[in-house]
Amino acid sequence: MIPRYTRREMGAVWSEENKFRIWLEIELLACEAQTQFGVIPSEAAAEIRQKASFDISRIDEIERTVNHDVIAFLTNVGEFVGPASRFIHLGMTSSDVLDTALAVQMKQSGELLLSGLTTLSDILAQRAREFKYTITVGRTHGIHAEPTTFGLKLALWYDETQRNIERLQRATGAVSFGQISGAVGTYEHLDPAVERYVCEKLGLKPAPISTQILQRDNHAEFLSTIALIGSSLEKFATEIRHLQKTEVLEAEEFFSKGQKGSSAMPHKRNPITCERVAGLARVLRGNALAALENVSLWHERDITHSSVERIIIPDSCILLDYMLAQFTKIVKDLLVYPETMKKNLDLTNGLIFSQSVLLALAKKGMKREDAYAAVQKAAMEVWQSQPKAGKSPAERRNFKDVLKEDRTITSALSSQELDELFELEKSIKNVDYIFERVGLK
Repeated sequence: MIPRYTRREMGAVWSEENKFRIWLEIELLACEAQTQFGVIPSEAAAEIRQKASFDISRIDEIERTVNHDVIAFLTNVGEFVGPASRFIHLGMTSSDVLDTALAVQMKQSGELLLSGLTTLSDILAQRAREFKYTITVGRTHGIHAEPTTFGLKLALWYDETQRNIERLQRATGAVSFGQISGAVGTYEHLDPAVERYVCEKLGLKPAPISTQILQRDNHAEFLSTIALIGSSLEKFATEIRHLQKTEVLEAEEFFSKGQKGSSAMPHKRNPITCERVAGLARVLRGNALAALENVSLWHERDITHSSVERIIIPDSCILLDYMLAQFTKIVKDLLVYPETMKKNLDLTNGLIFSQSVLLALAKKGMKREDAYAAVQKAAMEVWQSQPKAGKSPAERRNFKDVLKEDRTITSALSSQELDELFELEKSIKNVDYIFERVGLK
């Protein structure tokens, strides 16, 4: 029977041993099914089941002569079985074996990847709760915007990971189809019941219709989903890379004892694993593009897709499995610096509360255009007092102080009201609601 694999055995799914084991099981199940119609004597099917085996090195040796992998495999199996081997592969074509086996391998891989995504989801949930109320500055266009929390960043990743789990479940279902339908998919030399029997035993569904092959739009969906998951990981990793910049340093990858960051500069602590994840996501997207190119084939089939798939499908599954393991470890061991987040919140001397002042003025009856102009005027004065303008620390202005000096502002808002607008806690009053909405109570 087809073995089940744990997550860390993704490579074994795509091993030659597993591939030929699945091929053999398909052939044996097809023989068993054909005994029901008197095509194969039950004694012959039992003998085939008992004796059938394969030797990978021998298959390779035969293939060097026949230049056909399935024929080489069948020849080798026949060497083990003897005369009863004449009943193996009756009415079938190579793609009945190849495509059905590939479906099994993709299903196995999809299940392992789902396990990896679930593990990542659990770690994200754990760390999101840990930093649920840890206030940090939000950034739009890379510029300080308004306060948020580090927990909300992680909750966002958790929510996206939940969507990726759903996507992969759908995509794995889309490729969990087999076919035993003959040379052009018409079952001319096979009863469709053979296909039903084989697919049921393998945990697949029979394809509603096939040609000589299963159609490649489903394979493209599977690899596109893998690429999309990789792009999510790249997105998460890119955020960590930004947060690890020296001038930001709100979070960073764990740096182990004895680790070296640079051959030239001993002080370096680089986000190398995040960069690795971000880079490898490009490979997944390239493979997805190749899978899309495989959708269009000639007539009932050609083999332009075959050579491509032997690379892109195993590579994408193994690569995403690796990326999930690496990024899960990144999140689990991520170093987070709330004190630096607090320091960075004050870098603009209060400008992050500009919208709060704008809205408060509007609520007091000031026209929005007038309120915007007044708040922006004060904000620009603060910007011009920043070090970038050549100002000394003593010359730097505080946004709240500038506002309190503006009679247009103070005519509408009292000093106490302005103080209340600059309280951080009001920025996170709906964090519990957001967490509950994404399923993180």
